[in-house]
Amino acid sequence: MTAALLRTVEDDVEARREELVGISHHLHAHPETAWTEHASAAFLSERLEAWGFGVERSAAGLPTAFVAKHGTGSRTVGVVAEYDALPGLGHACGHNVIAAAALGAAHALQAVASELDLRIRVIGAPAEEGGGGKIPLLEAGVFDGLEAALMIHPGPADAVLARPRAVAHFDVEYQGTASHAGAYPHLGVNAADAFTVAQIAIGLLRQQLPDTIRVHGIVQEAGTAPNAIPGSSRGSWYVRADTLDELDVAFERVRACFEAGATATGCTWELTETSPRYAEFDNDLELAGIFTRLAAAQGRDMDLAEDGTRGMATASTDMGNVSEHVRAIHPYLGIDSLPAVNHQPEFADAAATPAADRAVRDGAVLLAQTVVELLAGGGDEG
Repeated sequence: MTAALLRTVEDDVEARREELVGISHHLHAHPETAWTEHASAAFLSERLEAWGFGVERSAAGLPTAFVAKHGTGSRTVGVVAEYDALPGLGHACGHNVIAAAALGAAHALQAVASELDLRIRVIGAPAEEGGGGKIPLLEAGVFDGLEAALMIHPGPADAVLARPRAVAHFDVEYQGTASHAGAYPHLGVNAADAFTVAQIAIGLLRQQLPDTIRVHGIVQEAGTAPNAIPGSSRGSWYVRADTLDELDVAFERVRACFEAGATATGCTWELTETSPRYAEFDNDLELAGIFTRLAAAQGRDMDLAEDGTRGMATASTDMGNVSEHVRAIHPYLGIDSLPAVNHQPEFADAAATPAADRAVRDGAVLLAQTVVELLAGGGDEG
């Protein structure tokens, strides 16, 4: 039976391949950033409703989240869709591919839901690129009762084991005193200098940080005129670590660097975490093994023994928080983008090419087939 079900879901994706690619290209042409994905969420919800899914919009009180359900089985599996883009870069992380593949897998699973005693849940999660939409969805119980939560992610190369790090997102603001830089510099308190001191301190701290820690950010505002001492400044920063526990320690050390900027310049300051912290990813090895074997049949090069550093495997995602709650996988499908990698403008271009379109098709097939194997037991009878 399993082999027949595997063929059924693959045939369903093939029959809708052009439609799924159209979904990907539509999202790619109309990028929306975190928490503003109103048109994208509505577009995906409407498509699911047209396929017979019942859709709850504004799930968990989030205006750009949705949960779509189909089936009455006793076993529930979640397929996760992301669809937010990056400010100024569009779909440079390929979330258009993720969403289209998720919808394709969900439609294919409709065809075999009764045989698998399956209830399908499509979880539309906003604001992965800073904001962490999956975390309030998780807290609201959207992921409760799932046997597994699955998604794919495009990258420069295939990699089955996601190794995303824990991350803290935060903003820093300094308040000083503006003054004429030539005539009355002694009356000013320079808020731009506070960031300079903080960044020098972070640069020196890096010598004592383990290789698993990443600290990076941008100064978004630090004055408006060269002859006026900046009275305010602000920036956005990330600290990443292999685990939440390690992140706690690193974050306090980095926080001290920003405090040093305030102390040295006489500014007041404020640090605000802008989203819940993302957890490290806990791969379900059984699901990863199933996905790897099925991917080989689709010509995808994946290896459970790889070190997890290919592609975007060491970035961060709020899917990590989901993986701490329910069995989960987050494989990467290559879209032949090299030398371009995620979060580069050239990767945004690559996310709507024939190779990306193949990732939509393969992702939909492999997600659906992994669910079939998980629930049907992997027999090879026809």
